[in-house]
Amino acid sequence: MARRAKRIQTSTAPRAADAFTLAADPRPRPAFSICPAEQRAFLLARAMDLLAEHGVALIHDAARATMLEAGAAPGREAAQVRLPREMVREAIAAAPKAVTLAGKRPDRDAHLPRADHGFIMRTGTGAHGFVEPDGRYRNMDISDVARIAALANGLDQVGFVAHPFSYGVHELTSDIHGVAELVCATDKHIWLQPYNVENVEYLVRIVTVAAGGEAELRARPIASTIMCSFSPLEFKVMDVEALIQSGRAGLPVHACSLPSAGGTAPLSVAGNALMAVAEILAMVTLAHVLTPGTAVIATPLMFTLDMATGQALHACPESLQAKALAIGVLKHEAGLICHTYGAGSDTPDAGRQSMAERAMLGQMVALAGADILGGVGQLETATVFSPVQAVLDDELGAYLRALIATPRVDDAALNWDEAREIGIGAHFLASPHTLAGCRDQYRPAVFRRQGRDDYDKGGRRGAWEEARDKALRLMAAPPPPGLPDADARAEIARIVAAADADIIGKAQEVSGRREVI
Repeated sequence: MARRAKRIQTSTAPRAADAFTLAADPRPRPAFSICPAEQRAFLLARAMDLLAEHGVALIHDAARATMLEAGAAPGREAAQVRLPREMVREAIAAAPKAVTLAGKRPDRDAHLPRADHGFIMRTGTGAHGFVEPDGRYRNMDISDVARIAALANGLDQVGFVAHPFSYGVHELTSDIHGVAELVCATDKHIWLQPYNVENVEYLVRIVTVAAGGEAELRARPIASTIMCSFSPLEFKVMDVEALIQSGRAGLPVHACSLPSAGGTAPLSVAGNALMAVAEILAMVTLAHVLTPGTAVIATPLMFTLDMATGQALHACPESLQAKALAIGVLKHEAGLICHTYGAGSDTPDAGRQSMAERAMLGQMVALAGADILGGVGQLETATVFSPVQAVLDDELGAYLRALIATPRVDDAALNWDEAREIGIGAHFLASPHTLAGCRDQYRPAVFRRQGRDDYDKGGRRGAWEEARDKALRLMAAPPPPGLPDADARAEIARIVAAADADIIGKAQEVSGRREVI
């Protein structure tokens, strides 16, 4: 663990204005704000107040000791540390403001923020269910990981791929098996999500082998790791270890907060956003102290409890507002790279409701400034993956990127010289301006634009049928170049076997002792 023994010097820490000011952008994307800038600043200040006056529970003895040595204050309970405002401001100012999520080839790299002010997308994670293109539902199997990878390889808007929870292997090492399959099936960047503290080391070892070694992985991090808070305001050993070990390996970390309004956060849009912002700022501060220089991606993934049923929702209006508010604070007030759900639905069906909910969600967070839109292919509040929905999400992502691109407004864009001389009954079809720009329009690949007659002649095939057929083609495609060779695959297989023997073996040993007792 990197140590920072010197205490924070409040007289030299950056002022809030210095820490939170973003460089001017001559052509920013069109922006949407759920509330005025002064209210975003107020929420940011309250998040800092919460960390300074209440603090967070840090269930990791060594990390807690290092934080106290660096200037954090003891909390009201033994496991708590309070984070001074100046410590948090210093961490925000020092956090890298750009990150590369490397693929196995440079042409698969995702550089954030994007030069075109757009976003990238990622596939959904954590799903236990899988919906076949013919509509059959079943449990996610380990063999589905390669199929999801093949699908994602052919989706242009998807910048990186997450491993799902898979049946067919032991649940204690499902993440290790999933990453081993995924890293050998996609040339895109992948996302690590450890399920147990013991698993973190094995996940890092797998991607180290796939990258060609420790130096190669540090130079080109082909994976990034999710670190989650345990809302409200608590961090488990596993997640702190995920931060520390990822930082040592040079992997970017997605600082993920998943509060539920009415459950683990106050029942209001602002209260939900407060919890997410506070927990993410705490993770940024932990990274600054424990693993200086680690790229941290602010990842507010918020839900709202339906008070009538207790169901957690992430595509309801309240959750959409909370995500947009948190992104507004973290992106525009704190200057961090941001990642949130940009696709997903609370319905189990890839149909009309799903498309309406994810279109609203994607538009809201994209305009709020998110750099990564997660959840491609997920249904039923992130518990199900649908390949057909993933193709539709990719299409929707291309639509959204075209939608949020800042249009030029100048004499050249206006075709001013020709417009002011246009005659009666004339047109612009043959204009050099039209010919020069006609190929720049957004052209859908899956969404349909045919007229009624062609629609009827074509058997009334719509976007869903096109997406289904594309999903089937992509999942049957051969693997791309640049994947781990036979020696690397054999070494990865040995790591997986060692993990099973270690982690499952220890669990069975503990279970046996309990039975004896």
